[in-house]
Amino acid sequence: MDENLTGLADAGHQPLIGCAGWSLPRAAWPQFTATGTHLQRYASRFAAVEINSSFYRPHRPATYARWAVSVPGTFRFAVKVPRRITHELRLRQTDAALSSFLAEVTALQDQLGCLLVQLPPSLAFDRQVADAFCATVRREFSGEVACEPRHASWFTPDAEDLLSAYRLARVAADPAPVPAAAEPGGWAGLVYYRWHGSPKMYYSAYSATDLDRLALRLAAAAQTGVPTWCIFDNTAEGAAITNALRLLDQLAPAKN
Repeated sequence: MDENLTGLADAGHQPLIGCAGWSLPRAAWPQFTATGTHLQRYASRFAAVEINSSFYRPHRPATYARWAVSVPGTFRFAVKVPRRITHELRLRQTDAALSSFLAEVTALQDQLGCLLVQLPPSLAFDRQVADAFCATVRREFSGEVACEPRHASWFTPDAEDLLSAYRLARVAADPAPVPAAAEPGGWAGLVYYRWHGSPKMYYSAYSATDLDRLALRLAAAAQTGVPTWCIFDNTAEGAAITNALRLLDQLAPAKN
């Protein structure tokens, strides 16, 4: 293991590594506990997951509560904000939709680690709209929020300043729609990497070299004490689990 990564693990500053969803490809089953629900088996190796199904449909508070009690207390959930808010309303007049979503997801209680706001590629930065949306978020929710904009207009000092002012981190994405999108931005109090698979999004696995470089970046971020996430979204053919396990092993605490 690289000395930098060993030092990170020994210091107890572990990044949260996981996948978009907890589906386990059959080939990976031997690396997880053999009993329990799919989520419980997933949580036998990982300490975090990103719930993407919330983007498409609501879940009852009781469902979120059941997920929370089925995993260790240190496990954390990131939850994707519904498309009703981001893609249909396009951040305008979101008060009612956001309140409904938060009434559901806060049933995770202390295990709600982060909200993920992924914006459509066609949504350009509009200072007035973005300001009103961020203000609504912060009026209703005090926890950590990561935003993944995909239009080039969001990668400007004006957009960065607004995200920072409302304590919204900007996702570091791969593939990056513009070069700046590959690096974390916005509020510096949270780092959130979201890797979708490259060159074929949602399908391609990352190479050992890619993961080595990513591990060093995560180590450097986590050593500052900032909460640091890395979620693999290349789930279509199971590459996410394989990549996440490899990265988890690279960042594991050194054994004496």
